[in-house]
Order: sequence, then structure tokens, then C-alpha cells
Amino acid sequence: MENNEWVLQQLEILAKNSSEYQQRAFYRGLAQLVQEQQKRIEQLQGELDGRLWSPVKW
Repeated sequence: MENNEWVLQQLEILAKNSSEYQQRAFYRGLAQLVQEQQKRIEQLQGELDGRLWSPVKW
């Protein structure tokens, strides 16, 4: 998740500095989306790695 640390930090700062509930909820939801996307990227990279090393697929 180190790829998105800066983005997550900025979203947390924005959420803390927001005075309205809707904005805070939006920034926190966006942070969850970024984390989920990073998780899916890592899973797909692992799948690709596994397929490339599988002799069955050669």
C-alpha cells in the first residue's frame, strides 16, 4: 500500500479539515476506494505472476 500513502494522507487531512459531514464522509469513502483498488491491483499482480510461472500455461 506504500504506493498510495500520500493520497491517503491527503484524504485524511481533507476529512479532518472539513466542517460538513457530507465532505468528511466523501473523503473517507474515497480513501476506502483507494485502499480497495490497491488491494485488487496487488491481487491481480499476484495472479499474473502465478500464471507466468505456471508450466501448465507455457
